[in-house]
Amino acid sequence: MRNEKVKKAAAAASEYFLYFFAYSVVGWCYEVFLETVVYRWGFSNRGVLFGPYCPVYGFGMLLFIFTIYRLIKNKPMKIRLLMIPAVIIGCALIATAVELLTSYICEFFIGSWPWQTYADYKINFQARIALSPSIRFGLGGALFLYIVQPLFERGVRLLGKRGLPAAAALAALMAIDFVLTVLT
Repeated sequence: MRNEKVKKAAAAASEYFLYFFAYSVVGWCYEVFLETVVYRWGFSNRGVLFGPYCPVYGFGMLLFIFTIYRLIKNKPMKIRLLMIPAVIIGCALIATAVELLTSYICEFFIGSWPWQTYADYKINFQARIALSPSIRFGLGGALFLYIVQPLFERGVRLLGKRGLPAAAALAALMAIDFVLTVLT
């Protein structure tokens, strides 16, 4: 019985880590897209780590999944549609809080945070958070909770027992990346 509980806990942890990793990569792609295509500043690694991922997006989406997604998952479509404004506002608030906290953590470990350009926005707080990105994160979070997360869930289910070793390998890669980033 205890062994079965350990297996279920490990499977759940690996599932959530795979979501975290996937959303971290999606976040990095979003940041690079904005920088190279929208703003035309040219390519640069938009993450704080060496790899092509922005963990702040992974943490933010996990918070969305643990809080907001539970309110809409498996609900009738009418209820899900009525919840859209609350989902957008909830995602915006959570993302803004995560971004603010992350800016302080990044400043502590590496001396700065990647989105200091927020000073260019009219409504911002210490160039750490700004209204315009918060609105985009609210809209994007809702889009991902309604459309992308169900697809990711199916993908993780398809991995089956291979999910745990995949999550372990990716976690080891990110841990090494974190250590190398802090040391350099």
